[in-house]
Amino acid sequence: MRVGSAFFGAPSRAWRFGFCALLCMSVLSCGGGGTLSSGGTSTSGSSSTGSTGSSTSSGSNVVSVVVDAGPTSTSSDVNTLFATVTVCVPGSTTSCQTIDHIQVDTMSYGLRVMASVLTVSLPLQTTNGSSLLECTQFVDGYSWGPVALADVQISGESASSVPVQVIGDSSFSTVPSDCSSIGPAEDTVAAFGANGILGVGVFAQDCGSGCVSTVDNGLYYACTSTTCQPTAVPLASQVQNVIAFFATDKNGVIIQLPAVAAQGAASVTGSMIFGIDTQTNNASGSQTVLTVDPSTAYFTTVYNGTSLPNSFLDTGSNGLYFNDSSIAQCTGANFTDFYCPSSTLNLSAVLQGQNGMSASENFSVGNAETLGADDPSLVAFSTLAGTYPGTSGTFDWGLPFYYGRTVYTALEGVTTSVGTGPYIAF
Repeated sequence: MRVGSAFFGAPSRAWRFGFCALLCMSVLSCGGGGTLSSGGTSTSGSSSTGSTGSSTSSGSNVVSVVVDAGPTSTSSDVNTLFATVTVCVPGSTTSCQTIDHIQVDTMSYGLRVMASVLTVSLPLQTTNGSSLLECTQFVDGYSWGPVALADVQISGESASSVPVQVIGDSSFSTVPSDCSSIGPAEDTVAAFGANGILGVGVFAQDCGSGCVSTVDNGLYYACTSTTCQPTAVPLASQVQNVIAFFATDKNGVIIQLPAVAAQGAASVTGSMIFGIDTQTNNASGSQTVLTVDPSTAYFTTVYNGTSLPNSFLDTGSNGLYFNDSSIAQCTGANFTDFYCPSSTLNLSAVLQGQNGMSASENFSVGNAETLGADDPSLVAFSTLAGTYPGTSGTFDWGLPFYYGRTVYTALEGVTTSVGTGPYIAF
């Protein structure tokens, strides 16, 4: 989470899971296959006008996604991408619930739903007779809750008996200290800024092999009514990337969003298309394909002559986050660590994949304190940017990168007509 202001609203999410920082580096911290940016040089989010934008596709493998003010009335989310998901008790066609404002995140893995909005009773996962719980770690806090099984439907796609996380279940109020010490709890809709989160990144599980072999992995716990102990978890019991459970369109996802005008937009409507090269509406084209690290999903960004090898694309980040001491930072208390140049800066960087392919990209950085100042209904901004804390060598290409683009994310180990995952393409 990167938002610390009334304007930016608690809590648009900024970057994803910091799971297993030393162990499972595979997990961090969200139309038609046409190409809006086909490699080479492109400019993101500066061509449309008006307060709304729309770029939609159709098909059973397509679900509408929207950037809007979010599910709470107390504060607006900013640059937060949402979809609607249906969850059912496994095997049931009647014990089902359709939940809107589930955040879409391309840099995490698996479905997580807030217990406070869940009205169906999902069966919980167990391990050696104890309930299986997870500590979902963010840069600035954590979410705690049990792992349950659910049938999941998104548009015409369905997946059966998928392990998901139920965040903030009051039946499990005892949080291990090594989880709660990370920061404040983000176990409510108001604190989380969404009714849940759908991680559709390149990996099939949220931790992977590290949590299979290591007991003290920082994520998973075996809990009774009074105690919790760290536990190793088989791959099949970990929270899973739902896409990998689909019947056919299971090798990746495409996010397609319209451009956003310089002044911002009150809402943006786009498409999330499942599968790559599995139907006519998700065919690969002339986009640039960048393979990413098979353990971390990172690629390299070259910015100002410096290589940043821990870079990533992330719909779950509400801005572009990178470190540049020459750009003025905001001075207002509500905008700490965001950039506030006196006029909009037009910058460029080169994105490089492990396959040697690269793309030169133009982007803009605006003054965070003045974005939307004249119209508080605006929540989508293409020029929102700030510093990235802690880790050096990072460029977090958040949701502003996706405006005006069609972006492909291919899962690990899958093969498409343009390459083998994990890769990103745009």
